[in-house]
Amino acid sequence: MAGSAGDAECSAADSGSAVQGCRPWLVSSCVKTERGPHFAHVEPDSSCGSRESEEGLVVQIKDVEVLNCEYGKNTIKFLRLHREGKKHFVKEVEVCTHLRLTSAQEYLEGNNSLVIPTDTMKNIVLVLAKKNGIPTIEQFAIDICKHFMTTFCQVAYVKTYVQEVPWQRLHENGVPHIHSFICVPDGIRFCEAEQCRNGPLVLFSGIKDLKLMKTTQSGFEGFFKNEHTTLPERHDRILCGELFCKWSYGECRDFDFDCIWNKIRECILEAFAGPPDCGEYSPSYQKTVNSIQMYILSKVPQVQVIETVLNNTFYNVVDMKNLGLTNDKEVLVPVETPYGSCTCTLGRKKFLEAQAHVLKDERQSQFVLTAAQGN
Repeated sequence: MAGSAGDAECSAADSGSAVQGCRPWLVSSCVKTERGPHFAHVEPDSSCGSRESEEGLVVQIKDVEVLNCEYGKNTIKFLRLHREGKKHFVKEVEVCTHLRLTSAQEYLEGNNSLVIPTDTMKNIVLVLAKKNGIPTIEQFAIDICKHFMTTFCQVAYVKTYVQEVPWQRLHENGVPHIHSFICVPDGIRFCEAEQCRNGPLVLFSGIKDLKLMKTTQSGFEGFFKNEHTTLPERHDRILCGELFCKWSYGECRDFDFDCIWNKIRECILEAFAGPPDCGEYSPSYQKTVNSIQMYILSKVPQVQVIETVLNNTFYNVVDMKNLGLTNDKEVLVPVETPYGSCTCTLGRKKFLEAQAHVLKDERQSQFVLTAAQGN
């Protein structure tokens, strides 16, 4: 996708790794450089080696390159309360924001003059929530990215991850309460926004921790077998799993993010379950994942690329023969580990072809710039 070479989430619960993104630049740890976010002009420094300093041993190696260096603030949690008369609205979120600077001098030389402290980053997130509110988590992520890009000239790349606590307004006898809410764990909504300097802002949305089950209309037969196969074929089993689904809109546009997110969630449930009076047979977890993705792409034209992961929860039928009972798949025990997992990513061909042309043009421009610098 445009402006994205990776999409790891910065939430500790999801990946715990540094946020990836855009095209990482290369810079030797023993060179003097002039560079932007996409290319480097390198002049070898003949002083490479090891030397003693007052602080201790300083090691410099000629053949080491910085592939990526980022930093940021993770797990910024807060509640944003909005009041309209007596009626209250809440958004409780967790935010992670990472930056890549135009220079790696803080890593290579210990020079912090361009570093925006992560505590400052946290304060900026809170101030933006106060000033702008959080109409949707997608818009809030966009606001954060735009602020860092327009305020700090030393920022080459910014990525923001936001996830929302699923608070829903409490209803009493069908009447919505003006200031009371209930937390309903029916899937966690999240989003990611990322942008490179002079590049488009790219937006992803998603749902995770969505637990789904159907007690029939699922099987697994005709699979490959060899001397290590012990799994019996099943034509009627429980299909249960935890679903993660993430999609890209391509370049950010003025979409109704609430409407799209709710529509995609409905598509997931419909594709998983099938018609309410009879359901729909699933021959495998993989086919279920594909059915969900194809249904979303057919119903939501704004989605360009979609990634889905389904983690299997297996249920064993309890053998009750020694208890003098016949257990007709009525009492089952979940097997938490190990568990199966399947994932698939689909994209619209026209969008992918357009992105391939963009990447090709960028590579050609980068080659010309590098050659020009070399001359």
